[in-house]
Parts: sequence; C-alpha cells; structure tokens
Amino acid sequence: MAQTGDVAVRKQVVVDAPIERAFRVFTDRFGDFKPPEHSMLGVPVAETVFEPWIGGGIVDRAADGRECRWARILAYEPPDRVVFSWDISPQWTIESDQARTSEVEVRFYAESPARTRVELEHRHLDRHGPGWAAVTDGVDGPEGWPLYLDRYAALLKADD
Repeated sequence: MAQTGDVAVRKQVVVDAPIERAFRVFTDRFGDFKPPEHSMLGVPVAETVFEPWIGGGIVDRAADGRECRWARILAYEPPDRVVFSWDISPQWTIESDQARTSEVEVRFYAESPARTRVELEHRHLDRHGPGWAAVTDGVDGPEGWPLYLDRYAALLKADD
C-alpha cells in the first residue's frame, strides 16, 4: 500500500534556559550533544560543526581532515527557528538528490524568561524512497532524536 500524506517524527523538550541561550546552544554546540559515534566517516569525529547561515551545513570532521557534510541549513532565524535537511539515505550514506531528502525543523518557544520549549519536527521522511521506514524508525527510536534532545537538555543543565 502506498504511503499518502507527510510522514513526520515530532519530539519536544522543555529546558531551563532563556530562548536566546537555548537557540545558541543548539546551533553553536550541536557537536557537543550529537553522539560522536553517529557519523558516516568511518573514523572518530574530531568535531561536528553547525554552520549558522542559510546555505551552510552540518559537517562532521575527522582529525585527519576528512569531512562528511550531511545536512544543509535551509532556514536560520535566531532565536525562534532553524531548519536543516537530512541528506542521509536509508542505507546510511549521503543522499545527493535533494528531492530524496527530509528536513528537520526546530522551533524555540519562550515559556517564561528562563524556560524554553524546544519542538523538533523531522518531516517528509517518505521522500527517502524505498527503505524510508527504517529512517523513521532510526530517528524516532531511543538512539535518534530522543537521545539528541536528552543530551542537549543535559548540556544546558551542566552549563548552569
């Protein structure tokens, strides 16, 4: 049976941080909460860089200089919203056909001057074509976005 409509994974976390700080830590320190083993480089990741501009990317870099650019920044609107592509195929390789990539939107909502709700939506997962359900399972599972958001919240708490 063919899938109809958009396929998305939605997660959220509330953090004890002002909206500006919550946004800044998510973008400036993405590599500090992204698990280093989540990489396609095949060697240890020395750093993960989130390039904070439309057209930038999210790039894993190895100590030997190799890079893996696995996302493109599609919207960058501090402190409210960032959108990036998910250029990873169901075979966990880089997908160069942009029509076969999904996207991740992260929105930040100030619940108070010192508390922010962060909502993440990973959408258009069915664009990945055959095997897209495995991508959905991966990003929705305990080693996917829940892990990232837990590590992000812990990073904010540790910085207090």
